[in-house]
Amino acid sequence: MLNRKKNHLSRRQFNALAGAAGITLGTGGLSGLARAAGAPDSATIIHGKASGMIIHNAKLAVMETPLAELRKHDITPKNILFNRFHYPHEGDASWYVTTSAPSAEMVKNWTIRVDGLVQRPRTVTIADLQKQPQEKRISVLQCAGNGRAYYAAKQKVGGGQWHNGGMGNVEWEGVPLRPFIESLKMEIAPQAHWLTAEGWDQPATPVGSDFAKSYHIGDKALDHAILALKMNGEPIPAQNGGPVRLIIPGYYGNMNVKMVTELLFMAEQSPSVFQSVGYRMPNFPVEPGKFGANDYNWYNSRPTYGHAIKSVIFSPLPEDKPKAGTVTITGVAFNDGEAKITDVEVSADGGKTWHKATIKPPASPWAWHHFSAKAHLAKGKQTLMCRATDALGRTQPMDGLTRWNPRGYEWNGVDRVVLDV
Repeated sequence: MLNRKKNHLSRRQFNALAGAAGITLGTGGLSGLARAAGAPDSATIIHGKASGMIIHNAKLAVMETPLAELRKHDITPKNILFNRFHYPHEGDASWYVTTSAPSAEMVKNWTIRVDGLVQRPRTVTIADLQKQPQEKRISVLQCAGNGRAYYAAKQKVGGGQWHNGGMGNVEWEGVPLRPFIESLKMEIAPQAHWLTAEGWDQPATPVGSDFAKSYHIGDKALDHAILALKMNGEPIPAQNGGPVRLIIPGYYGNMNVKMVTELLFMAEQSPSVFQSVGYRMPNFPVEPGKFGANDYNWYNSRPTYGHAIKSVIFSPLPEDKPKAGTVTITGVAFNDGEAKITDVEVSADGGKTWHKATIKPPASPWAWHHFSAKAHLAKGKQTLMCRATDALGRTQPMDGLTRWNPRGYEWNGVDRVVLDV
């Protein structure tokens, strides 16, 4: 029987500790953006965020980054990085709606229980992790629902209607997972086939499900996983998963569990709704009305693990108001890091002609691959397109709607930008 012990910090205590870190109102605004009259601004929802983020859910502080801002930085700053939480915050402390670093008291009191099918369970502190060798990982952090809005061309699905701004290129630093587990000398039972990570964030009602994700112990992606303590060289804010977050480079954001409190070795996957029903992709093509958001199970679907190969155009965008003639099309491409991205093709005429782009070497296998290519842009309404391919032959579908699913995950159709030239 598992020794299940949640982190000793209560929600109220956590709020107080997070608030003790200090709240600083953001002063940096995003250029050229407008919002509906009376609508909340991102800087008032998350203290320290830049103004002008695209708000999908103010109560949950769900927001994405305008591409015109995302393209300005190779490493995405925390003040414009997209945000996604599953449970509403409480009270004035608003523990996850500040970019401030965790307080010293929070870091001091945080523990992670390593338990389950092991001979000698352990409780680990942040101080214990800080004594371990640290490594960096530069990787794309992307919401599994990034691009969900594009599925609406077939049928709109529930959830935040993300376009392409639910992603960022982030530098993480922390303790490599496998060496850390080995250093504990816990004698893991042979029937333990799964590692489950649980986060501190708790459901609003007693019947709600804890946030937990499971990974097969033999998954080679865990070879690169770290228990991250820093993001972009600074302590990780609570909104981004601090004080410690499990980072698995190349995996969708939900698999990178925030505010880790437990690592459990289990014979089976976690029964958490976030593992068993939510954040899953059907194993076969599905059609609207014939497969629902609650029809997922262990056998007909899989978790949203590694990124589907994807590319996104950063310029020109409609707000750039390009003129006819030779234009440089730029953007980024990425995948799960399991294979090199070998080609990115771009089109400036809706796919009639394609041009091979130059790909800049990435900072890591999981980071953005910047690309650029010159093409002729004619007058009138034109559609720019881009398509990436990797060494395993994986490429983006011309029609992303073939991957329609009732939760709107893993959009990776050929990117299209419509311009009035």
